[in-house]
Amino acid sequence: MRHSFLLLVLLAASLPIGVIAQHSPYAGEAARPVKALSDQEIGDYLAGKGMGYAKAAELNGYPGPAHVLELGSRMQLTAEQRAQTHAVFVSMQTDAVTVGRALIDRERALDAAFAAKSITPESLANEVQEIAALQGRLREIHLKAHLAESAILSAEQIAKYNELRGYGQQPAPAGEHKHPH
Repeated sequence: MRHSFLLLVLLAASLPIGVIAQHSPYAGEAARPVKALSDQEIGDYLAGKGMGYAKAAELNGYPGPAHVLELGSRMQLTAEQRAQTHAVFVSMQTDAVTVGRALIDRERALDAAFAAKSITPESLANEVQEIAALQGRLREIHLKAHLAESAILSAEQIAKYNELRGYGQQPAPAGEHKHPH
């Protein structure tokens, strides 16, 4: 029995460390400029992309202006609707880029405080609260754009949007839509 145990220990010692040790899902991320954000996330914030912030609206029949512009001809947008949608999109994107930059800056500051070993419970609370407020603001910006967009489109156009996006038959939001002029 003692011989078997010794053999097992020697066998385990001869295995490469990677076979025994489990890698962290964060392996390879220590070199990121902002540890909490991938390059893709940083790019999306800087471009004002939705990043799923408006799913509550999108999946409940409130179209997003970026996708409405992409699908505009198939949705039979009028020139006025296209202009209104463009205005909603530009406002949303401008605000989202501004807040996205601020969020990246706050994440960078949090990262730097940890790297410098200068973080305290109080500064941690402040940084996390600021980051959370910025994330909430981004979500509000994107959701508000979906709300504004639904007021531009007819119920038929919203139904077409849902169909084109693969959401099936969803009713238009009650009392939110207009008929095209």
